[in-house]
Amino acid sequence: MERSDAFKATPVAYGELLNLSSNSTDSNYTGETAEKSASVFAQTSAAVILSLLTCATALSNAFVIATIYQSQKLHTPANLLIGSLAVTDLLVSVLVMPVSAAYTISQTWTLGQVACDLWLSSDITCCTASILHLCVIALDRYWAITDAVGYSARRTRGRAAGMIAGAWVIAISISVPPFFWRQVKADEEVTSCHVNQDHVFYTIYSTFGAFYIPTLLLVVLYGRIYVEARKRILKQSPQKPGKRLTSAHLITHSPGSVASTTSLTYGTTELTSYDGTASVPANSQVKVTMSDALLEKKRISAARERKATKTLGIILGAYIVCWLPFFIYALLVPICPSCTFYPELFDLFTWLGYLNSLINPIIYTMSNEDFKQAFHKLMRFNCCRS
Repeated sequence: MERSDAFKATPVAYGELLNLSSNSTDSNYTGETAEKSASVFAQTSAAVILSLLTCATALSNAFVIATIYQSQKLHTPANLLIGSLAVTDLLVSVLVMPVSAAYTISQTWTLGQVACDLWLSSDITCCTASILHLCVIALDRYWAITDAVGYSARRTRGRAAGMIAGAWVIAISISVPPFFWRQVKADEEVTSCHVNQDHVFYTIYSTFGAFYIPTLLLVVLYGRIYVEARKRILKQSPQKPGKRLTSAHLITHSPGSVASTTSLTYGTTELTSYDGTASVPANSQVKVTMSDALLEKKRISAARERKATKTLGIILGAYIVCWLPFFIYALLVPICPSCTFYPELFDLFTWLGYLNSLINPIIYTMSNEDFKQAFHKLMRFNCCRS
């Protein structure tokens, strides 16, 4: 009895217990509310960022397509390849990225099995075609720089169209196999949508066909292009940069400009004739032979080669940074079953790969003066119409 009296709840003790219980409930409710608020904020921020990336990718590639379509000067086989790359990246931004954004934020697939199959097929096909277009463009530039004379005759729109068709055929051949082993019951609810990675052979086939082999080809081609560009720069550099390789002939009464010559006016400077006795007043004309013009042309060409070489490095670097993490992750998942993989990391690497479709039009157009001029002309035309 005494032990029971010792544990008997007095009114004061009972009130303290009620207060403690109430405080604990309030703290739990506050913590849950804070977690929900943080989760909503994170989802909202992710939705805004992914939506902006999707819209920017669609608009940038649409502008490239419109620029090529409007400018007759850009209707060349090389720009046809760039335009096809823009179409491919536009398909990524329209067919793939919006659905991926909704799936990334909700983490639940609610569109059914048919939509899942179509989305996965579009994802693999368009992204692989975008990567293969980079290979096609690199191959075209390699042939153009190593066999300029011979390839210029073979560089036709038909050849470019054939290269584009080849890229799409390879991309489709990589995306089709998963359809043959997907077996889902009609009454089974689909809550996730991803490629079945139980087939290790297909994972190796798809990753090597879509990334590793094209990347090796890009590195080899851009390496050869870089070496060839450096050779041209060295050949075009003057042997003695401190000397002018021009010959000037003084003409005191020139009727005007002469064909294949350059007329220079020397302000108020007086020129001494060849015998050193006569002094000729200002406004005399000097006929400069074409060697000076050739030097200037070589200097401009060398500058273009340097810029093109720098652009190649940016293109290759951006491509590898965007896609390498995703394909390393995709290859490790079926090969290493005991490894720990995080879905958030997969989503991050996936969107990093999609980012390449936004970078492509920026790099390829900003490094081309013809594209810049045509783009500014298109913008002025649209502003005037509005």
